[in-house]
Amino acid sequence: MDLIKNKAPRPVADDQKRPAHEQVYQTLRAQIMYGDLVPGQPVTIQGLTDSLDVGMTPVREAIRRLISDGALMFQGNRRVSVPLLKHSDVQQMIFARISIESELSRRATTNMSAVEIDHLAQIDKQLDRTIADGDVGGYLRLNHLFHETLYSYADAPILNDLAERLWLRFGPSLRVVCGRFGTQSLPDRHKDIITALRRKDPDRVAKATAQDIEQGMELMAGALSST
Repeated sequence: MDLIKNKAPRPVADDQKRPAHEQVYQTLRAQIMYGDLVPGQPVTIQGLTDSLDVGMTPVREAIRRLISDGALMFQGNRRVSVPLLKHSDVQQMIFARISIESELSRRATTNMSAVEIDHLAQIDKQLDRTIADGDVGGYLRLNHLFHETLYSYADAPILNDLAERLWLRFGPSLRVVCGRFGTQSLPDRHKDIITALRRKDPDRVAKATAQDIEQGMELMAGALSST
């Protein structure tokens, strides 16, 4: 059974325990992270209200939070957009991601059981299929799920929050890169990470994570500098 759906989640009836603004926030957050909202393309608050079939107030609250996260920017006249990344932005993200996510993976190493590592390996197998099939949307979601799952074992909520905010900032541009070059050109050091996890070697896990991040982000930096 697939671990994710191919489309970004939308508010659903069985999620009524969450406040409306939280449902809208999570929906827009997923759409941004997986590139369903294109960087630089303005969208109106009314348009989001109509597309999500919710009231204006929860949309405004969700947008306020996403602007605070750095995932959206206000353009005036009730319009917002996903920020366009500059080459210098990506270089800063490379430094921040390697620093934070390598430490998260290092901390997760000694906390993961063999069963949990097997589950991570299953996510990676599904990810391999999306790469082979050229499924950009599936790749973006499963790639995030792989890292999110790994980092969840670090028991480091502050670092996790910082990592998620960074993913929100580069996710839309990664979708653009995948669209231009396809999934086959994307680096994948996940198997190195899994091998090191099975060996309970935190330094190797951290190194493989850093290499995975650096290769992917450098590809993005090159694509952005050529536009």
